Amino acid sequence: MEIKHFGLIGCRLGHSFSQEWFSRKFAELGLKKYSYELFELPSVDGLKEWALRMGLSGFNVTVPYKLAVIPQLDELDEVAASVGAVNCVTIENERLIGHNTDAPAFQQTLDEGERKAFVMGTGGAARAVAYALEQRNIDYKFVSRTPEKHPRAISYDEMRQEAWKHPRLLIVNATPVGMYPEVDSTPLGLQAPEGDVLVYDLIYNPSPTRLLREAAALGMRTKDGLEMLHLQADLSWKIWENKEIGIKN
Repeated sequence: MEIKHFGLIGCRLGHSFSQEWFSRKFAELGLKKYSYELFELPSVDGLKEWALRMGLSGFNVTVPYKLAVIPQLDELDEVAASVGAVNCVTIENERLIGHNTDAPAFQQTLDEGERKAFVMGTGGAARAVAYALEQRNIDYKFVSRTPEKHPRAISYDEMRQEAWKHPRLLIVNATPVGMYPEVDSTPLGLQAPEGDVLVYDLIYNPSPTRLLREAAALGMRTKDGLEMLHLQADLSWKIWENKEIGIKN
C-alpha cells in the first residue's frame, strides 16, 4: 500500500484535536501507512511548492489561513468558491484544489427552527457559517470590531442594541476569542434574553468556553464546536477517500 500523508496547516495548533481524530480514523480503517500531522506555518507563501515537497496527498486549513490559501491554489470547488474560504485541500496531479467542509458541517448541526442570527467574526469560519445560514434562508448579520471594512457587518454595540429583541435568536462565535490558551477571554458581554437564544461557539477547546458558561448561567441554550469539528473532518476524509478510489459524487 502506498504511503499517504495528510495534515493540518495553521499558525498556532496547540488547540487542535484533528491529528487525534484522523489517527483514530486511520487505525479503525486499518490504514497503517496513512499519517496525519500538524504543521504550524508562519505564512502560506509558496504553499504549493511546500505541499508537493512534503509529499502530501491533502491537508486541512485552519485560522488564520482559510482565506489566505486561495491565491495559492489551482482550483476551487463550487462550495469553496461560493463561501470564499477553504478548509480542505486535495492534491491531484500536482494541482491543489480547495474545498470547504465547514459550511455543510455547520449546516448539519443546526436545528430546524427559523431564527435571526448574528455571526461574530468575518473570517473564513464566519463565511462558512453565513453560507450555511443562507442555505437555510436564515437572516443574519456579521458582527465586527471594524464593520466599516465588511459588507453586511454591524458593530458589537449595534448588536447589543438589536439582538435581544428577537424571539428566536442564534448567536455564533466564529472568532478565535476564548480559544486555548486564552481561555479567560470572551467576544461578547451577554445580558438576560427575552426570548429563546442559542449561543453557538465554534471553539471546542476549551469546552465550555467562558462565553458558553456565561450564556448558560443566563438561561440560554448553548452548543460548542466539537460536533462540527468531527463532521467537517469526516467530510474532508470523504473528499480525500473519493479522490483515492476514484468515486464520483
